[in-house]
Amino acid sequence: MADSVLVRCPVCRREHHYAPPVYPCGCGAPVALPLLTSVAATQVRHRTWAGSWISVRCPACGRVDEWPQPELGCGCGTTLRVPVAREPADDAPAPVRRQPAAEGRAAAPPRQPVPRPPFRPVTIRTAQDARRAAAEYLRWLGFEQVQVAARTPASGIDVRGTGVLAHVDPSTAPAGLRAVETLWLNGLNDSAQAVCFALAGYAAEARERADELALPLFVLDLTGTPSPVNDAAHHLLRTRR
Repeated sequence: MADSVLVRCPVCRREHHYAPPVYPCGCGAPVALPLLTSVAATQVRHRTWAGSWISVRCPACGRVDEWPQPELGCGCGTTLRVPVAREPADDAPAPVRRQPAAEGRAAAPPRQPVPRPPFRPVTIRTAQDARRAAAEYLRWLGFEQVQVAARTPASGIDVRGTGVLAHVDPSTAPAGLRAVETLWLNGLNDSAQAVCFALAGYAAEARERADELALPLFVLDLTGTPSPVNDAAHHLLRTRR
């Protein structure tokens, strides 16, 4: 486990001991995010997709991967972003350049997004209903070829689609840390967006870990309507519109 560092909240000045997360490199070596102890933590006011990830080089094989930017929740309600030594990614693609409009020709007006129809929930009476409700929600978000497993496999992946996989916890106890971490690793291995749904919410440590991993968490009510419960879930809902 990586050594913890002292992080001070810029709002209430409270100090926290924070241990940086350790991620598995493709070569099998653990990669601890290199925290900058000489730079103060900052308050997270607005999130962007690019700002939620950090490039870090594996000390064992030299590979550069993107990992979630470490964040910490203070008791005063402030979300703190812990600074990390950035590593420029190898072979980064060149930025896309837009071609200027032809001379004398007016640029076409931007196309307005088509409003999404209201979500039609699936009433939940059984565990399979909960999985179907989650699948319908992912289809509503725009994911394609979404299929529901007849029973939960050993991997815990109840729903799969193109570029997405989901775990659905229909139990009456809050989903735990292991379910969150296992789901995230499955998404990482499959290069897919991992999403978690639960009927009874999430344990505090599961919520904290999901925030560190930028893993979307949703709570299902018995009408089959999912509600986002963390920033990653709100971000997924906004970006899929």
